Amino acid sequence: EVQLVESGGGLVQPGGSLRLSCAASGFIFKRYAMSWVRQAPGKGLEWVSSVTDEGGNTAYEDSAEGRFTISRDNAKNTVYLQMNSLKPEDTAVYYCNAGPVWGQGTMVTVSS
Repeated sequence: EVQLVESGGGLVQPGGSLRLSCAASGFIFKRYAMSWVRQAPGKGLEWVSSVTDEGGNTAYEDSAEGRFTISRDNAKNTVYLQMNSLKPEDTAVYYCNAGPVWGQGTMVTVSS
């Protein structure tokens, strides 16, 4: 079964950090670019970051640049999103994505 499973979300204070993980199974992970996409309450999907198949290139949405770091471990079939200096506006459900495959999402809440 093709599957993406996110974890690592939670409640964090402004300025704090979280590390999201996304474990892939059922497909050849190392052949796919991976992305993180988020959906804030009451809003549409917003692309956050992507990493190429071998991890050599990354890209970030403007508000994530300098605060978030995407990485992947192809030996573990896992992609990560390290989020630092979190802001209330980062509150959202975070999804990982590989082509047509989506995870179930993990909730990140940034609040004092």
